[in-house]
Amino acid sequence: MEKKVSGSVINRLPRYYRHLTDLCDSGIERISSKELSRRMGVTASQIRQDLNCFGGFGQQGYGYNVEFLRTEIANILGLNRGYTAVMVGAGHMGRTFATNTKFESRGFKLIGIFDSDPAVVGTEIHGIKVSAYSEIGEFIKANKPKMAILTIPKDATKKVAEELIGMGITAFMNFSYTELAEKEGIIVENVHLSDSLMRLSYKISDKDDTADKERGVEL
Repeated sequence: MEKKVSGSVINRLPRYYRHLTDLCDSGIERISSKELSRRMGVTASQIRQDLNCFGGFGQQGYGYNVEFLRTEIANILGLNRGYTAVMVGAGHMGRTFATNTKFESRGFKLIGIFDSDPAVVGTEIHGIKVSAYSEIGEFIKANKPKMAILTIPKDATKKVAEELIGMGITAFMNFSYTELAEKEGIIVENVHLSDSLMRLSYKISDKDDTADKERGVEL
């Protein structure tokens, strides 16, 4: 890829992939940018601009071949590369995430789960036995996973991340309530579910304020 693609375009690619997957599952073979925009709530112009960053993929008068476009977006996202991941933290959040996430259709295979709590070591989550965190170094050395998913307390996050970087991990999906900063050669996706709740709170509050103004209610 010769030119730098903006983060906002990259952030929309998983949405395209999800909607195209639904279309494939429904047996729809082709779709216009206008119809796709209606389904996604994104303008047709925005869709064309986004896809033109990677070559376009459409044909004038025909639209997009759904399966072909879905495959191309999967290739762009690297979903076919078979990356592997480990999870550190087998508490409630880790257990829920590991059980309900379709890793392989999202570009990763979860191959190991680790925790330092003797109460959960030896238990099984979604077919994977939880191992002691003290064993993770040998596991990473033998299996060379790319990514670590962190579902651990915030006071342990930075220390664990540094240890894992030293073992060869180069990407993190961080669910802890502390930020990990990207550094050279290290990729970080900080996930804060509470941020989504606060954004939702703002949108509801803003809607209520607008309705109050329309009714002439003093704020």
